[in-house]
Amino acid sequence: MVLEFEKGIHEIEEKIKALKEKDKFPDFDKQLELLESKYHAEIEKVYSELNPWKITQIARHLDRPTFLDYINMIGTDFVEIHGDRNIGDDQAMITGMMKIDEEKFFIIGQQKGKTMEEAKKRNFGMPNPEGYKKALRVMKMADKFNRPILTFINTQGAFPGIEAEERGQGEAIARNLREMAKLRVPVVATVIGEGGSGGALGIGVANMVFMLKYSVYSVISPEGCASILWRDSTKASEAAKALKITADDLLKLGLIDGIIDEPLGAAHRYPEQTAQNLKNKLLETTKELARMSRNKLMDRRIDKFLNMGKFSEKPLK
Repeated sequence: MVLEFEKGIHEIEEKIKALKEKDKFPDFDKQLELLESKYHAEIEKVYSELNPWKITQIARHLDRPTFLDYINMIGTDFVEIHGDRNIGDDQAMITGMMKIDEEKFFIIGQQKGKTMEEAKKRNFGMPNPEGYKKALRVMKMADKFNRPILTFINTQGAFPGIEAEERGQGEAIARNLREMAKLRVPVVATVIGEGGSGGALGIGVANMVFMLKYSVYSVISPEGCASILWRDSTKASEAAKALKITADDLLKLGLIDGIIDEPLGAAHRYPEQTAQNLKNKLLETTKELARMSRNKLMDRRIDKFLNMGKFSEKPLK
């Protein structure tokens, strides 16, 4: 998958790849050095000019690491926990236990899938009510055994189908918001791609909320917002700017607690480095949170979300 604004980068990447496949010749090293210099210059140029809509496209990139990709890169001994003990096992929401450098965690994440076959299996990362109920079941286990919880957000939203509504989609998400607020263990949430609406917030009530540098987090997708405001989804770029959905914007607004860096070129080019940055931040943060008492963890989390938002009678400029 090649994004329109990344075509120049892709062309140079292909030239470098073709050159490396050739047998070495007298000018080989010089040509390779020249191409790599052009490559880094083009990346710097493109990534210095990103707007919110371009960042949204990067967040949705098909080659961007998924929840399971990160789990495989940062952890060991992953054991998946299946089912909500009522309806079934939602494949869009994955839960389980794992170790990161011998530290034990309960983990919850939304999985979109990369191939069309996997995307269908995972319902394109849009969980049903049973997915949120499965997540809550695992959160309760973590609370019982006093283990930290890591959640990984990557969904355009909860599944909006009739069957999901019949099974109580809204109630399932609302219950998660309430019960997550009352957990007495460290909870750290990270937006790794696209965080959309209540579908994201259903696993996002955390002591610390982070975003990867080129991820987005919003109450509605830019296309959905444009369809409502202008009745024209092609104005998604304008909507993305107005929504303040980037990590930089949300950090300034105080809605997230930090940004986890991605190398220039983003996680779809540098998955290992991004995963290492993610791992370091998660270990550092959970170690700090572990110093708090169980009741303080709960009280801090509740206060954090109750104090979000500012009200003004003055019109916005």
